[in-house]
Amino acid sequence: MRALYKGCRPHLLYKMESILQNKEDGCLLCGNPYVEEHHVVYGTANRKLSTRYGLLVYLCAEHHRGAHGVHHNAALDLRLKQMAQSRFQEVYPDEDWLKVFGRNYI
Repeated sequence: MRALYKGCRPHLLYKMESILQNKEDGCLLCGNPYVEEHHVVYGTANRKLSTRYGLLVYLCAEHHRGAHGVHHNAALDLRLKQMAQSRFQEVYPDEDWLKVFGRNYI
């Protein structure tokens, strides 16, 4: 596959599979097989970076958008971001989390 942008690393050009879990395992929190994709680090630019680096988890509707889901539960949101940062540092040892995402969660 030909690089689209001169000097760019291939993993930044194409969507990555999740480096955090397999979709087939169901909801990360309860195992429900009916899941939605959640970008662990979200926001305008960070959503795209989450996709590029595979920082995705799969959550059931309740754990994603529900009253106690990640979008309404700061502690759960932080826990997922900490998990993502740790895994990012294992998978991409030559990348600097702070330079990419601009914030430390650990």
